[in-house]
Order: sequence, then structure tokens, then C-alpha cells
Amino acid sequence: MESFITNDFMLTNEPARELYHESAEQMPIIDYHCHLDPKQIAENHTFRNLSEVWLGGDHYKWRAMRGNGVPEEFITGSRSDYEKFEKWAETVPYTMRNPLYHWTHLELKRIFGIDTLLKPETAREIYDECTALLQTEEFRATELMERCHVEVVCTTDDPADSLRYHQQIQTQGLKTKVYPAWRPDKVMALEHPEAFRTYIRQLGEAAGMEIRTYDELLEALHRRHDFFASMGCRLSDHGLDNFYADDYTEAEVRAIFRKVMEGKDADEEEIRKYKSAILFELAIMDWEKGWAQQYHISVIRNNNTRMFRALGVDTGFDAILEVNCAAAGHKFLDRLDRIGKLTKTILYSLHPKDNEVLATMAYTFNEAPVPGKIQLGAAWWFLDQEDGMRKQLNALSAMGLLSRFIGMLTDSRSFLSYPRHEYFRRILCNLIGEDIEAGKLPRSEMDFLKQMVADISYYNAKRYFAF
Repeated sequence: MESFITNDFMLTNEPARELYHESAEQMPIIDYHCHLDPKQIAENHTFRNLSEVWLGGDHYKWRAMRGNGVPEEFITGSRSDYEKFEKWAETVPYTMRNPLYHWTHLELKRIFGIDTLLKPETAREIYDECTALLQTEEFRATELMERCHVEVVCTTDDPADSLRYHQQIQTQGLKTKVYPAWRPDKVMALEHPEAFRTYIRQLGEAAGMEIRTYDELLEALHRRHDFFASMGCRLSDHGLDNFYADDYTEAEVRAIFRKVMEGKDADEEEIRKYKSAILFELAIMDWEKGWAQQYHISVIRNNNTRMFRALGVDTGFDAILEVNCAAAGHKFLDRLDRIGKLTKTILYSLHPKDNEVLATMAYTFNEAPVPGKIQLGAAWWFLDQEDGMRKQLNALSAMGLLSRFIGMLTDSRSFLSYPRHEYFRRILCNLIGEDIEAGKLPRSEMDFLKQMVADISYYNAKRYFAF
């Protein structure tokens, strides 16, 4: 049975087909923000079956299965791998018009060469065929990245991480370059004082020093930042509810840090002042190294208390948060710009209402010599589907320069998720093709448009991050 994933899938007009097949399709992948496990890369992990590589840690699928009435024991519980896969196969037909339906069949076709639609009647056949392939050398972790023409991967790593697996990776000469990315969220989390104090001790151990004061905290962060840079890190990433730019004095922040380290709780105003200070200092460190910094905002996490207590973080109970990001975001970026220490910056929001806000915020601070120095990031998380991508692309086009956009990322824990780049590229080409068909863009400039598509798919990111 032929898959609906045809050669011209999602390409509804002739210019789109020309743009995709003659430009975007050939481009390698730079995945500058993902959550792959460096240990699995370093050890070139062999996946025991399709469930492990496809369902393990994938909260997109878990949310869909819960929405389809699947009991938790078949999602994160004790049922066998195949029983969990059966429930996923039962759920897939119900994901029609959800991006999971497209992603599922793109991944089956592109990675395993399977055209068959996944549903209960085909579950055993697909599971057995993919599991058999996963036992071969050609389908181990690093080979899966090479199979998808992935040139660069940036994982997400805590400042206290030893980066031992990245050190191991660097000795292996992989075709896919793998770099750490600095994710200092835990050093911001003053609202959880007990966990914060534990983390500060861990950070101190990683930095080879004891952290008792705010100044010592900054010293430890500098040491770790230097170490990450020595391991090839080129960018930071911050998961925030909103930007923080409250006014504060150094004396206030030192006192707040000391108060919490002495076992007391900070109040809401103190927490905001501390976060404003540490976010500013982290941004200066990035500027000193010439890194790019990423800010992901408007997310509210772990909202189901009962399931959070049972399963912990990152298990599919997060949602879009509505915030007023304009005032704090501009103040934060301006505070850095005034002292000449605003580095390359990518702004993401989980709320689509913020597309135009962040696009105009970015272009308030753009300057030579870096094209697109500050920019609106890709449609992210709940928005990395056709409607979300179109809205992000249209906002960026209207408020800035689509031609300078650094393109898509996976933000995924799965080694099978790279066809999401193809998904994005097809949507991009179709959008531009629609404009050509409508007479909004000149057919005579097809050569320029092909280069523009290639730039967005690959070259802009390669230049922006200096990979």
C-alpha cells in the first residue's frame, strides 16, 4: 500500500515543488536545539526495539495517548514495550490533523523505508520490521543521525554537568558534530529554595570550589562557562515563563542569595530581583564568548500536581502561558545594549500572540555586522505544526527579514525526529510558492528564492553559529 507521504507531500503548487526539490531537499540539517542524550551518542546506542527509540521520553505522544483514553500503565507504566506500542498504534489514526500523524509517517518512510500506515492492523508488522532494523549497525544512534544528513547537533546541558560524554564524543571522529549548549535554568530557580541549595552545592563541586556568596556563584558560573566553551559550546538556552528585568542593586542581590543559602525563603520581589540579576550576568558571559543566546518564554510547566508527584518533570503536563513580555523583554535587551554587551539573540514564545511582539522586539536591537543578529525563533513545541509555522513565518516576514531566518530545530529527545526539518522545509516552500502563484513574488527571481530557501534551511544557521 502506497503511503500518502508522496514525493510532493504538502507541496500544492509548481513553484513550491521547484523550490523544495531543487533547493531545500538537498540541504544538510543543523539541529541547534535538541534534547538528545549525549550518553546514547557517545556509546552509539543500539535501541532494543521501536518503542524505546520512538516512545521513550516523547511527551508529545504521551499527551496524545492520554487524550485517547489510554491508561498510564501503557504510557509510562509497567506494561511491556510492545503493549505500549500497540496502544500508540491504536492512537495514531485518532491523531489525524495533529502533526503527530504526519511526523509518524514521515519517520517511518524516511528512516525505515516503510510506506504502510500505522494502525492496529499493521502494528505487529511495523514493530517487528523496525525492531529488526534497529538491531543492525546501520540503525544505531549515530548512524541514525548520519542517515538523516545531520551535520551538527547541540544538546541541552546543565552548567554542573561534567560533559563526560561530550568529551568521549570528541575522540570518536563522528560525521555529525555534537556540541553542548548551556542551559542554566536551575541557577535561576530561587522559588524552590531547598532544591536550589542542593543545586548550588553541585555547581560548586563541578567548578572545584565552595559557593557561599553571590560573588562566588558568579565565579563558579564563569568557570563552567569557560569549560563549556572549551568543549565547543556556541550557544546558551533559557527556559523562562517571561523575561526578568527588575531594578536591583548588587547589595540587594548579595543579601537575597545569602538569605536563601542560610535556609530562609525569598519573597516574590526578592526572587524577581535575583532572577533579573543572574539573567543579566549570564547574558554578559555569552557576549564575552560571542555565543548566541536563546530565550524560550510563555510556558507553564508541570501543571498536573497529581501526575507531577507520580512521574516528575517533562512528562507531558505543560501548557501555554499568557504573559506580557513586551515591557520586560525590551528592558532586558536594552539594559545589555546600553553597555554594548548584547550578543546574538533568538526569541521564542510558546504563545502565538507573541510572534509579532518578539519580531518587533528583535528588530529594535538589530545592527551590523551580523545579519539577523536578534531574531524571532522558530515555531516551538506546541507551535511546530503547519498552522504555527505559517503564523511564525508570516509574522517574521511582515515585521522583519524572512531571508535572514536561521530556520528549524527539533527540540526533541528522539533520534527519529529529524524529518521535522523536512516538514518545515515543505511548509516554507509551499508558503513561498503560494505567493509566486498569486503574483505576490516574481517568478523571474526564482534563483534568488532558491538561495533564500537554502539559506533558511541550512546556510543562515551555519553562518550565525559559526559552525
